[in-house]
Amino acid sequence: MKRDFQSFLLYLFGFLLLWEWLRPVEQLTETDHIEMFVIFILLSFLLAFLRMKWIWQTIVKLWFIFFSLNMFHYEEGFFQVTWLTFFTNDLPANFKMIIARNWLGMTNEFRTFLLFILLWLMVYLVHYWLLNRKRLFIFFFMTLIYITVLDTFTLYSAKTAIVRTVVVGFAVMGMLTYYRILAKENVISDSFTIRKWMRPLVFMIAFSVITGIIAPKFAPIWPDPVPYLKAASKNDREDGPGNGIAKVGYGTDDSRLGGPFIGDDSIVFRSEAVEKNYWKVETKDHYTGKGWIPSESTPFRIGGEDVIPIFPIPSNVETRVESASLFMFMDYNHLIYPAGIQRVQFQRNYMLEIDSTKEKISILNNTDSSPVAPDSYSMEYKVPKYHAADLRETTAADPEQIDAEFVARYTQLPDNLPGRVRELAESITEKESNWFDKAKAVERHFGGSGFTYSQSDVAIPGENDDYVDQFLFETKIGYCDNFSTSMAVLLRSIGIPTRWVKGYTGGEFLEYSEDDSSKQIYEVTNNNAHSWVEVYFPNQGWVPFEPTKGFTNTISIDYTNDDGTTPATEATAQPTPKPQQDVEKNSSSSQKKDQTFSFNGFWISAKVFLDKNWKWIVIFVLVVIGTIGLIYRLRGKWIPRLYLFQFRMRKKDENIGKAYLILLDQLERYGLKRNQGQTLRNYARYIDTFFATREMSKLTDRYEQYLYHQKLPEGSWKDSRELWENLIKKTIA
Repeated sequence: MKRDFQSFLLYLFGFLLLWEWLRPVEQLTETDHIEMFVIFILLSFLLAFLRMKWIWQTIVKLWFIFFSLNMFHYEEGFFQVTWLTFFTNDLPANFKMIIARNWLGMTNEFRTFLLFILLWLMVYLVHYWLLNRKRLFIFFFMTLIYITVLDTFTLYSAKTAIVRTVVVGFAVMGMLTYYRILAKENVISDSFTIRKWMRPLVFMIAFSVITGIIAPKFAPIWPDPVPYLKAASKNDREDGPGNGIAKVGYGTDDSRLGGPFIGDDSIVFRSEAVEKNYWKVETKDHYTGKGWIPSESTPFRIGGEDVIPIFPIPSNVETRVESASLFMFMDYNHLIYPAGIQRVQFQRNYMLEIDSTKEKISILNNTDSSPVAPDSYSMEYKVPKYHAADLRETTAADPEQIDAEFVARYTQLPDNLPGRVRELAESITEKESNWFDKAKAVERHFGGSGFTYSQSDVAIPGENDDYVDQFLFETKIGYCDNFSTSMAVLLRSIGIPTRWVKGYTGGEFLEYSEDDSSKQIYEVTNNNAHSWVEVYFPNQGWVPFEPTKGFTNTISIDYTNDDGTTPATEATAQPTPKPQQDVEKNSSSSQKKDQTFSFNGFWISAKVFLDKNWKWIVIFVLVVIGTIGLIYRLRGKWIPRLYLFQFRMRKKDENIGKAYLILLDQLERYGLKRNQGQTLRNYARYIDTFFATREMSKLTDRYEQYLYHQKLPEGSWKDSRELWENLIKKTIA
């Protein structure tokens, strides 16, 4: 393509289309200096338009990229080598993050570098489509899809962007069509021809855009699927209260619970301990009717290796001391710990900030008190062994054993809690006389057939609905948040102090430790995020309970009587612990299947299927792409056979027009390209010379006769087809 005004317009339109991909980035992300990326695109198109050699183009682009990296991320001057050394030293670690699909682990410098490389590739593709293929519809269509999706699901407004894209897209496609026709028909381009073609094109674009803007629009007639898709695309719960599908994992905001979630097998940490543990992160004490919030914040700081003073296990409870090590895969600046924690040991000297209300332990730097996310740490903790006889001693809140303010805090309930919740709690526990048996009765209540564990068909309470009341009496379908919150509220309604606990289940067993064969290594992922209940007993402290159907905690309770016997009811009441993965599978398989179509359920099923089978899907896609590539590469063999079969049954003389153009395309695929400006007669003689025949010249004579007179002697197609077939077959051999 020549460096004229028309080609300059094509490159300009290509730049404008690509610019539309960058416009939303600054608004929707934290990307700064967006103008530098726009300048890079403009520079790349300019170098392509000037036809600079590829080696010089590469040098100029790389210089611009590294100059931008230095300006964005480093304080050293561009010509100082130290910053470049830091960048190159980080490359192996960044590539490992890509292989591990840990996108958040990549450095900001490397992400910027990848964005520049992506823009470089996109400029090359647009240049290839403009210069070689003279087709840009796919890129134009994908640009429209991109901005409309962002307009639908984000705050980005694409009203003017759609207009700009349509105008530029139609203009560039019209110009490319014009150039393809000139090349195909061997027509000489002049100013008159250009004006003759471009005037109706400009008029058509202007008319279409103006009509689209001012014309009345009909209201949508189909139900809007966007709310479901928006819910499915939400991030972790820590982004805020969710009213749709969230991604499972630890989050900080529990003020509005409910709604389905999708699985996430991202690794949070690996534990090395003698047994599987429940791992705590925080507790919450104030139930709002929609979720949980902490009643207050009471932070204080201690040294990193000091004894951690959070509700210690009473001295009269039998305990054993154990240790565990955690190896973190996510950058969490809070401690993940087992119940009964005593001390924690880090590789460096940190301090701890403890919120005694939530029992959340944050890790801080000693120097500037900034949050720190250590790679690993070890803990010492006590494992209690409770005796049922001791737990049954508490029958009421004795003011001498338990403070009235403490009881009021952990039995708090909203004033508008429906009365039937308390009535249900009383009916469940009416036969029991002590707190422990009442708690066990409520815990067993959720194991009945009336409740279903589900992650998909989970309701969201409306404005006038109570979260617990809705679950207990209307849906009875939910996951750990539903079960644990309901148990806590039921026990609080009958005056038993209870709190809500967040953390993780024990995870999946990997192997025995190489350093200590008595310890086991478990892998805990976001799928292990969990919530449960702790009940306070004045003589025993906080004791965990597990109401979620299909889950079993690791608490040890001795049910033997003084004479060494075990009551039959207790022997049957204690479930046999199962591996957590098996429990989840069993609970999932026992769910009731809804016979009606559920968009949320379908979306979650699809996400789960993709999460579990993504490797096979990638392999399948690569095989399909490879097969398609092979078929495309061999098109010169099978396409002509298809044409032979297609025209063998045709008898009309007018078929020569289409057949001749197909022959020209096939000869070009074969490698016999027609030079720019070469007449059909000259090209025919070239083909005849190559194949040592006169068939192409004869066929060209008949094609020109048909082209100029639009008529051939009757029955001439039969002879022409024989010439055509012979030439087609020569390209197959």
